[in-house]
Amino acid sequence: MTKSIMLVGVGGQGTILASKLLTTGLMEAGYDVKMSEIHGMSQRGGSVSSQVRYGEKVQSPVIEIGGADILVSFEMMEALRMLEYLKPEGKVVVNDYKIPSAPILSGKVDYPEGILDTLKASAHTTVINAAEIAKEIGNPKTMNIVLLGALIKAMKLTEIDWEKIIRNNVKPAFVELNIKALKAGMDAIN
Repeated sequence: MTKSIMLVGVGGQGTILASKLLTTGLMEAGYDVKMSEIHGMSQRGGSVSSQVRYGEKVQSPVIEIGGADILVSFEMMEALRMLEYLKPEGKVVVNDYKIPSAPILSGKVDYPEGILDTLKASAHTTVINAAEIAKEIGNPKTMNIVLLGALIKAMKLTEIDWEKIIRNNVKPAFVELNIKALKAGMDAIN
């Protein structure tokens, strides 16, 4: 059976790196994997989403509305925007983190209130403060790997050698830090 994972965030949050590490790990575990990326205005803080589908035989990389098993959001408002892609029984892992968009920064609109309540009312939702966890580890930029760890645990993909995937795909200077971040993300999920 094919599983569908949607990762969403804002440009610069490391959404694509997390997706590539996930895809590499799934392929090394023997799954057929398809991945597609959408980079909106990512260099300007715009939306970024990545769709990863895996199973015995995957026909298409595209997740249709109502087709995602899990939605992992690196930023709260992005989770709300992409909620329609989640299956009725799907899960949401959301970072308790705000990055105001250009219209919000310019004062044209307000950042929506009650996002976490809306998500919790709509789907099985796990809220993680990945920014705080990453800061405790020693580098706020590892927030994406904390979220990857949470996703791995939520999807029960812990049998894959993620440490090896990180060692082979991350610059040597950041390997140990990223392994710590991955483990902290896994520990954040019950």
